[in-house]
Amino acid sequence: MKIKLIPMLLALLFTGCTFPLTDKNNSNGYKQISMDDAVKLMEKESNYIILDVRCPDEFAQGHISGALNVPNENIGTGEIPELTDKNQLILVYCRSGRRSKEASAKLVKLGYKNIVEFGGILDWTGQIEK
Repeated sequence: MKIKLIPMLLALLFTGCTFPLTDKNNSNGYKQISMDDAVKLMEKESNYIILDVRCPDEFAQGHISGALNVPNENIGTGEIPELTDKNQLILVYCRSGRRSKEASAKLVKLGYKNIVEFGGILDWTGQIEK
């Protein structure tokens, strides 16, 4: 019995524990990428929105150039006037990454199809606009 059980356990271990190291698709329906991958995506793509989901006072203190501010707290069940195209690529960030994950999940529930969460501005090495 033990001899048959060991190969079965090993098979389960190796097939059940595979996961991608980057570009992981979150079970909430949005893609989560690293800050470095987000920078590369911004260089490659042209038709996208950078969405800062921090509070307006945080946004005013400094944000990624060209970012649009829609606070996480304002994303709920209603339409978002600033985000009219639900198929457009939307890159979401906050301060540290917690609120951007929450906002990304809420955006998916509202029907947005191309949401990419990339963490927080604390990891941003590019220019900050005030």
